[in-house]
Amino acid sequence: MVNRDSNAITATDERGTVHIPAASVGVLLLGPGTTVTHQAIALLSDSGSTVVWVGERGVRYYAHGSSLARTSRLIEAQAEAVSNQRSRLRVARTMYEMRFPGEDVSGLTMQQLRGREGARIRRVYRENSERASVEWTRRDYDIDDFEDGDPINQALSAANSALYGVVHSVIVALGCSPALGFIHTGHHRSFVYDVADLYKAELTIPVAFDVASDCELEVGAETRRALRDALHDGKLLQRCARDVQRLLLDPEQVGENEDDLFDVDIVSLWDGRDGAVSGGTSYGGEW
Repeated sequence: MVNRDSNAITATDERGTVHIPAASVGVLLLGPGTTVTHQAIALLSDSGSTVVWVGERGVRYYAHGSSLARTSRLIEAQAEAVSNQRSRLRVARTMYEMRFPGEDVSGLTMQQLRGREGARIRRVYRENSERASVEWTRRDYDIDDFEDGDPINQALSAANSALYGVVHSVIVALGCSPALGFIHTGHHRSFVYDVADLYKAELTIPVAFDVASDCELEVGAETRRALRDALHDGKLLQRCARDVQRLLLDPEQVGENEDDLFDVDIVSLWDGRDGAVSGGTSYGGEW
C-alpha cells in the first residue's frame, strides 16, 4: 500500500510502514499487487515526481504518469531529428556505431548498416548456441502464438519483451516519444525498439540461451525472472538514460546541465524570428 502522510509518501507491507519524503522521489515504480491512493499520486505530482506502473522489478511497462522532464528539450530534439532525413540518418548511424565500437560507419548507407547488423546478430546467436549447448537454426516466432515457438525462440521473445518494458519506462520518464523511431518506424513503440536493440547482444540473448539450456524449466516465466535478476542493480536504467541523451542532443550538451531537464519549469513563447521569447509577459506595446 502506497499512501500519503503530510508531505511524505508511505509504503506499507507486512514488515511495517516506511516514510519517504516526496521531494526525494524521482520515479516511483509500482509493481504487481501494489495499491496506491489518490492522495499519494497528488503529492507526487505536486513534488515533480512521476509514477510508472511496471511488472515485477520493472521488467514490464504498463502505463505512466507525467514525465520527469520539466522542459521539452529532449522531445523537441527527437522530433526535429526524426523529421529531417539527414539528421535521422545521423542518429541511426550513431545507434549502429554504438554496436560497432572502434569502427567508422559514417560512410555506410542504411542498407549496408542493416546488413552489418544482421551479420553481427547471427554471429552472437551462434556463439551463444555453442556456449550454452543449445541447438540454433534461426529466429522464428509468431507474435500471436508464443507457445508455437521452440524453447530458445520462446526465451528470446520473453527476454526481449521484458527489456522493452524497461526501455519504455526510461523513454517516457525522460519525456521522449516512444513512437518517434529512427531505425524502426510506423509503430507506437518504434523508439523503444531502436534503443532496446543496443543491449540485446549482451543482455537478452545470453539470458535466453542460458534458460533454454535447461529443458525442465517453464521457459517464459523463468526467462522473465532471470532477466529481472540481471537488471536488479539498476545500471541499465542509468546507461539507457545517458544513451538516449547522447542520441538526441549535441555532444557538448550530453552530461551538461542534466538537472535542467528536470528542475526547470519555464514556459516560453515561440517566435519565428528569435526562436523563443519569455512567457508571462504582455507584448501589447509592440503594436
